[in-house]
Amino acid sequence: MNNTSKNKLILLFEILMVSTRLGLTSFGGPIAHLGYFHEEYVRRRKWMDEKSYADLVALCQFLPGPASSQVGIGIGVMRAGVLGGVVSFLGFTLPSVIALIVFALLLNSFGFTDAGWIHGLKIVAVVVVAHAILGMAKNLTPDVKRKTLALFAIVATLLWQTAFTQVGIILLAGFIGLLLYRNQTIDSESEKINFPISHRFAIVCLTLFFGLLIILPILREVTNLTWIAMFDSFYRSGSLVFGGGHVVLPLLEREFVPTGWLTEEEFLAGYGATQAVPGPLFTFAAYIGAVVNGWQGGLLATVSIFLPAFLLILGTLPFWNSLRRNPKIKGALMGVNAAVVGILIAALYHPIWTSSILSTIDFALAAVLFSMLVFWKLPPWVIVLTGAIGGFLLTSL
Repeated sequence: MNNTSKNKLILLFEILMVSTRLGLTSFGGPIAHLGYFHEEYVRRRKWMDEKSYADLVALCQFLPGPASSQVGIGIGVMRAGVLGGVVSFLGFTLPSVIALIVFALLLNSFGFTDAGWIHGLKIVAVVVVAHAILGMAKNLTPDVKRKTLALFAIVATLLWQTAFTQVGIILLAGFIGLLLYRNQTIDSESEKINFPISHRFAIVCLTLFFGLLIILPILREVTNLTWIAMFDSFYRSGSLVFGGGHVVLPLLEREFVPTGWLTEEEFLAGYGATQAVPGPLFTFAAYIGAVVNGWQGGLLATVSIFLPAFLLILGTLPFWNSLRRNPKIKGALMGVNAAVVGILIAALYHPIWTSSILSTIDFALAAVLFSMLVFWKLPPWVIVLTGAIGGFLLTSL
């Protein structure tokens, strides 16, 4: 082994160790993850400067998919090429994937979906999504135009609950945003960032991203195979999520609950449990896959839902310097983000609220948990543990 290969292996091992530690300790959702990344990669290790990190975060906020995971992949790519991105992703993601697959297998083995503590986890899901909506609404719908777009998204999502409704809303909101905000000012002082990816490789990744979006639904209809249907559902959900992990909830709910692959109780119990583990919220897919088809289904779901994030970040990194200077793209994204807030509010009502808050006592517990999270700033795992104990006590009374 020559020195170059040895140095590359040492570099990859370092990335794996650092990202795994982050994957084991990064609680609090995507915004908190970005704070952990900044502290570790920019301040402590100085793998990149402040400006480069801010630009990478901006790109990942612009793309659909799990923003914090994409930032982690991007840092790995900038540090050690494509393989560095893969290693960074594995370290950050696998701890929560393993934990949620184990939880799903226990749920299947012991059949305790009606237990009181599961109901408590469902109430935790109400609190977490409500908190996410408050933060996103403040940042993404600051003016009347975007508030109106969010209202349109709420009404449309609740009245027309089909598989294509949310995609249509996002596309229409992007077009409206393009018309309303096409003259956005762009930071002319942004410096160019160099990424170790060729334009040719990036184009291959983007072609594969769009090709799978078209081909997978066709294969699903032609073959009628369960694993292809699962791959299609998770891949499509991972491809169409703007706004972070919480937004994948309504997409996955409509893919798997109405089809009978899992019950609403199982779905919301898993979503509550996802709040108790560190790492990206998209690992919720691992839980769903494991409920449907064991640990093999959990791994398939993980690959399927994160594959779009990989293809998009690798496909856009070389082009980001020009994309971020386009005011029309920025305007369209403003419209999309406003619609995402509306979709989240609709999801908060149905299925989360309607299947979780069944009595005044449930609402009282939700109010306590919300105060613990928002006002007292307690860690998410404390909220989850309190919700589980509270749900158990409520059903025991």
